[in-house]
Amino acid sequence: MPRMPGAPITKSELFERLAGAQAARVTVVTPNLRLAQVLRSEFDAFQAAKGLRSWEDADILPLGAFAERLYEDALHSELGARLPALLSDTQELALWEELVAKSRSRLLDVPGAAARCAEAWRLAHAWRIDRALGKFPGNEDHEAFADWASAYREKTAGEIDSARLPDLVAGLLPGTALRKPRSLVAYAFDILPPQATDFLDACTRNGIGVGSCVPSRVTSDARRASFKSPREELEAAARWSRGKLEAGAKRIGVVVPDLPQRRKEVVRVFSRVMRPDFNRPGAPRAPMPFDVSLGAPLSEWPIVHAALGILELGFLEVGFERTSRLLRSPFLGGAESEIARRARLDARLRETLPARLSLPRLIGEVRDCPGLRSLLESVFGACDPVRNKALSPREWARRFTGLLEAAGFPGERPLEPSEFQARSRFLEVLADFARLDRVMPALPAQGAISAVARHCARVLFQPESPEVPVRVLGILESAGMEFDALWVSGLTEEAWPLAARPNPFLPAALQKRAGIPEASAETSLALDRRLTEGWTGAAPEVIFSHFERDGDRRIAPSPLVARLPEGGVKVPVLPGYRDSIFRSRKSELFSDETAPRVSQARVRGGTRVLADQAACPFRAFARWRLGAEALEAPPEGPDAMARGLLLHDFMRRLWGELKGSRALRSDASPAIERSAAAAVREAGLEGRFAELERARLARIGAQWLELEAKRDDFEVVALEERREISVSNLAFSGRIDRMDRLPDGSHLLIDYKGSNRLTPRMWMDERPDEPQLPLYAVSAKEDIGAVAFAKVRAGDMKFVGFSRHEGVVPGVKCSLDWPSLISQWKTNLENLAAGFAAGDARVDPKRGLATCRSCDLQPLCRVHERLSALRGEEEE
Repeated sequence: MPRMPGAPITKSELFERLAGAQAARVTVVTPNLRLAQVLRSEFDAFQAAKGLRSWEDADILPLGAFAERLYEDALHSELGARLPALLSDTQELALWEELVAKSRSRLLDVPGAAARCAEAWRLAHAWRIDRALGKFPGNEDHEAFADWASAYREKTAGEIDSARLPDLVAGLLPGTALRKPRSLVAYAFDILPPQATDFLDACTRNGIGVGSCVPSRVTSDARRASFKSPREELEAAARWSRGKLEAGAKRIGVVVPDLPQRRKEVVRVFSRVMRPDFNRPGAPRAPMPFDVSLGAPLSEWPIVHAALGILELGFLEVGFERTSRLLRSPFLGGAESEIARRARLDARLRETLPARLSLPRLIGEVRDCPGLRSLLESVFGACDPVRNKALSPREWARRFTGLLEAAGFPGERPLEPSEFQARSRFLEVLADFARLDRVMPALPAQGAISAVARHCARVLFQPESPEVPVRVLGILESAGMEFDALWVSGLTEEAWPLAARPNPFLPAALQKRAGIPEASAETSLALDRRLTEGWTGAAPEVIFSHFERDGDRRIAPSPLVARLPEGGVKVPVLPGYRDSIFRSRKSELFSDETAPRVSQARVRGGTRVLADQAACPFRAFARWRLGAEALEAPPEGPDAMARGLLLHDFMRRLWGELKGSRALRSDASPAIERSAAAAVREAGLEGRFAELERARLARIGAQWLELEAKRDDFEVVALEERREISVSNLAFSGRIDRMDRLPDGSHLLIDYKGSNRLTPRMWMDERPDEPQLPLYAVSAKEDIGAVAFAKVRAGDMKFVGFSRHEGVVPGVKCSLDWPSLISQWKTNLENLAAGFAAGDARVDPKRGLATCRSCDLQPLCRVHERLSALRGEEEE
């Protein structure tokens, strides 16, 4: 327990002092900002309960902020000229990053290592072990940090940081320049490091009356509850909170130990429970009755994400998804007036642009959006003068501000309160970055943008909101708080007590000797036991919960709560929004599986129409009659489809030069190399991608020709030949990959494929998969004696298919009744075509959800309302 001077006072006595005549000379310090805000709110409620309409604001702030305020007083006094400059947290971190980056240690994550170094520096000073750095036995990491710390101390000579500020301020207290309170009350300190103790002792020696106050404690009905899974536990806590809220509780707390990792899930679950229709389109945006103590990284807020995207697009090559979000962002100028045009532009650019692009390339592609094009040109004009220059952080901050203005940031529509606050916080980050002039040399645009982005990722932002009755808290934020009802979740034996987590840059033995709670299992257990006792007395009703299983593993409760009585926890059953809708529904069922007949004989889509009709009639109807399709997403390098097209072009060029089996009797390597190079060039590939694909095609071509050389003589008579096909009065356009003339005068149809799942059985169903080859076979004027897939796949080169006679092609099976096979294919294909022509639009996937997995029409057909995902897995 921390050593506090004098006997502690109660909270009511503290409030009486703050409300008394000498309130202006009373300051309360807390361990963190959250507790200071809560205590100030409780004091305001205390005053309002007296019937007062106005009162003097209480002076309540974190201990570190109090020391900084005293420093500011001294800075504006006659002592100011002799005081060292105070480094901001960002400046400290920039110095640590510089030192770590220049060291011989090859660290992959320099910013992460620098952050841990800054933490180690603060711990060393707070627990008075800074002078032992480099003198205490340790490993390579400890020795490296000792060297960095020495260099950091030299580099900051004449300056001060937050880790050393309390010691500096303690030395200024004897003078009269500081506005010292008459009374200083330390509230709810469970841990008081030696540096803080020395600071409070210095306050006492210099005329400040230092006392302490502990939170009120009540006798609680503490119980334990268990749930099957973490998700079920969290939902129960949310429903319990709503039940307590409806019962009249004013202060409800829910502690989630792993809140940083589960923040998004917490917000989603509590939002759905507290206001089931919160995400209904058009629903009013009213404040939620809960808040989450831990904010999200500033860079994740949409308005800040857009601002960073504008900076990146101005100077760097940006991924298309980032660019796409910018094009559709409401935070660009003209977004409201051009919203439909920009959406259509985005859809078009997905089909033409590469995975990464520069601003000039984007400007060249923007048409039919004059406002957007003008903005992008303004952005380019703002960037161009400094594109290849190294500037100071202050100058970059000024340029970035101008660049955002050129982009019309933050858009036309009025900002919501949370967006306005996030924008203000982002501007503070830019101002903080500008102050890095003191510690950082000039840097290029990419370095400046990366530094700003890292800062935004480190800053946790939570918009200010009215006081709410339900608070979701992490472990440390909950310490010292009082509630009407409290639920503490996640207390499994693996999570609580916390495992020892010493800082990796300080010797563990040194941290244990100093008494740092996180340094050893013993001190961590003692701290967690005190926190558990604090929770027990924080509310009249306290629920400690845990989950029982993690997958197939059974999890036991924490030993710190295992002896509490289990059960008796009333968790209300609350209907979800979907349940409410279905209970109040007035529905009428009717079947609508037939579209109007096809009015034109010629249909678009080619042979893919019949392939989709076989897979699912609705897929064929939606794609080829409604024109429904998912938006493209430019891949990094050639995707599977692009590689397939590249392979087809390569084979076309190769056999266009070889002509047939006779050419295989000599060296075909030159033809392979020429064909591969031409195919890659025609595809527009450049640089490393082009070289990799050329080598891949040449390797595949050589392996494939080894297989082709084992065949009897043949002559290639058609390559990528387009043909018009008529089935059941429907006209299709098809393209035959390749047709060979065999020694007996018949012909072999070949379709190149890279898939590993192709078998001739695909053609034998009434709804055949990949029906192109059977379709070409039944409609060809030539005498077709065999059809085969050419599986051109590295390490698995072979033909698969059917033939009229044995031994026509290696691996191709002889059909016992070739005419019957052709007749069966003809009947099946005509039935598919007739169904499409008649308007068959049933949602009927051939293999259940296994068929749907590769389909992008699920939001349109809503197949999951008819088929179970579990059933789909069983079918697979």
